[in-house]
Amino acid sequence: MSDVQSAGAPADRISGSPVLQAHGVKVRYHEPSALSRLIGGRRAGRRVLHALDGVDLAVMPGETLALVGESGSGKSTLAKVLVGSLPPTEGTVQFRGRELPRRRNSGMHRKVQMVFQDPYSSLNPRMTAGRMLAELVPERGEAGRQAVLTLLGTVGLGEDTVTAYPSQLSGGQRQRLAIARALAVRPDVLIADEAVSSLDVSVQATILQLLADLQRDLGLSLLFIAHNLAVVQHLCQRVAVMYLGRIVEVGDAQEIFGNPRHPYTQALIDAIPRMSARRNDAAPALPGEPPSPINLPSGCRFHPRCRFAQDICRTTDPPLAPVQGNEASDRVSACHLSSTFPPLARSTT
Repeated sequence: MSDVQSAGAPADRISGSPVLQAHGVKVRYHEPSALSRLIGGRRAGRRVLHALDGVDLAVMPGETLALVGESGSGKSTLAKVLVGSLPPTEGTVQFRGRELPRRRNSGMHRKVQMVFQDPYSSLNPRMTAGRMLAELVPERGEAGRQAVLTLLGTVGLGEDTVTAYPSQLSGGQRQRLAIARALAVRPDVLIADEAVSSLDVSVQATILQLLADLQRDLGLSLLFIAHNLAVVQHLCQRVAVMYLGRIVEVGDAQEIFGNPRHPYTQALIDAIPRMSARRNDAAPALPGEPPSPINLPSGCRFHPRCRFAQDICRTTDPPLAPVQGNEASDRVSACHLSSTFPPLARSTT
């Protein structure tokens, strides 16, 4: 992906108040236990799954923010909350300082659009590309047709795509159509949820470049969700790292990749595949599986997998706080040892 140009507006555009912001967002699901199902599924017998547990996240105007983490960390759940398709159990979501309704409506929520991982399942197989877009653009008649053609051209699709059904398009073309559909209502924020993970590597690069160009040319704020840090390294200006329903580190992309201040971030970066000699029997960068979101560990929820864990990590839950020595930046980390543990053992280039 190294041929993807750095996306985004100049640094002076990434300023001011957040365009989209989550405050203390929690999402909980009640799972009936075996006993509660036998006696009728009473609420008292249900276990609680903590999908999101107090998430604070801000997307600034004109920036590309990456949200990264393992599968099951809560990234897609947070995306659904931000776009309005899933109401939070607690907390609020604000768009340009105004609190969004708990349920999605046709007003402010139209300004936040999502591009999904699987373009085929997100498109109506019985509608042509032109009809899908014509239903969304505000113009009608000949002006609407021209608006559809302009949208298709913006995402690199030709006029022949107007009459094509999703089954007649390739995977990359479908994702371009999905992006065009999201742009049809002229959003301010575009959320790309694993938008390239189902595509071939060569196609991934073209879609990443398209997102970079759209973000720059249209002045969009882009929240790019991925589990592959090798992708976001060349696309995003800031990175937010998520683990087990919480944000554990946020900072400038260059700072994150050059000097991570949370052991989970460090392990994710160390796991990026590289063209270098390495023993086949080398220990994995991040051993084990995440704890169950039903039975969360005490203290820091990462400590069962952390090689730096100390007694305080097992008893006290660290807040997301500024990293000592980085007061001049917006670098924050949820780790008791963020200013003391050693740097990366090998190059991230």
